Amino acid sequence: MLRVTDVHKSYGRGPGAVHALRGVSFEVPRGELVALKGRSGSGKTTLLNIVGGLDEPDDGTVTVEGQRLRDLGEDELLALRRERIGFVFQSFGLIPILTAAENVGVPLRLRGADPRERRERVELLLALVGLAEHGAQRPGELSGGQRQRVAIARALANSPDILIADEPTGQLDAETGHSVMELLRAVVRSERITALVATHDTNLLDLADRVLELRDGEISEGS
Repeated sequence: MLRVTDVHKSYGRGPGAVHALRGVSFEVPRGELVALKGRSGSGKTTLLNIVGGLDEPDDGTVTVEGQRLRDLGEDELLALRRERIGFVFQSFGLIPILTAAENVGVPLRLRGADPRERRERVELLLALVGLAEHGAQRPGELSGGQRQRVAIARALANSPDILIADEPTGQLDAETGHSVMELLRAVVRSERITALVATHDTNLLDLADRVLELRDGEISEGS
């Protein structure tokens, strides 16, 4: 369960302050994919960064599986981001010199996972995202859609509770973007995780279980 309660975030002070988030509250249960929509500058990335523990709110709380992020020290936050939250970004973020399999295995290496466990998990995830035959290829040898699938597999490496995706289809054509969004929905079901996906593409919103809209720093149920 992800719970966001009365979260505020501003940048700057005085009359020129930018109020990115104004009392944002919502919950997302396990196994649900929620799409977050809003125009550019509406605060989507700010909200995702706060949910993922990359930034702190001025006020309010974020709770992941019963654990309040504001109660965690820096080392605990680092462990949470490494082990319980998976991130997928528009720019893929893959390491060019590593193969697809090696990229997926990076989080497991950082955790010190047993080599056999790491190999089995990587094989399982590549199969899950439809790339079982592409593990030996490097990012430059893959299409944009394939690279994003590798990024999704990497985000799932440590079996996170929450998957956060910021415009994951932004660099893809419409057909490939739709395929990636369908994959995200299937992954949420099969892995029983919570997913929060920011997208500006209205054609992808129907693939989400629920849509939240950010407007002027406030959130509402979208359509």
